[in-house]
Amino acid sequence: MKSRSTSGGLVYSTDSGRMCPNCRLPQAQCRCSATPVSSVTDGVVRVSRETKGRAGKGVTLVRGLALEPLALAALGKQLKAACGSGGTVKDGVIEVQGDHCARVMEMLKAQGFAVKRAGG
Repeated sequence: MKSRSTSGGLVYSTDSGRMCPNCRLPQAQCRCSATPVSSVTDGVVRVSRETKGRAGKGVTLVRGLALEPLALAALGKQLKAACGSGGTVKDGVIEVQGDHCARVMEMLKAQGFAVKRAGG
């Protein structure tokens, strides 16, 4: 049987519903999710191509953008539309399906970002 200290404490309360495991407040009043997670970057956006873990399918990755999550999602949508392919935004990294490094770099340079080609 797990002790209280290892299980994290209260998870659900009938008074207030779900509880945040970090700040121990009801999720409606949670302070943890309100604090934005800022990534430390050197100001250079790195564009690379990767196939690892994707069954040989190539994906263009864009890393190093110091943007808010909503702005990052909007930029990801613009890049995907310009390349005519799908993709996603995960953990501050924009993924565009296919090998579109040159096109993505041109678009980012046009928007004023300092861009470098990373990888091979």
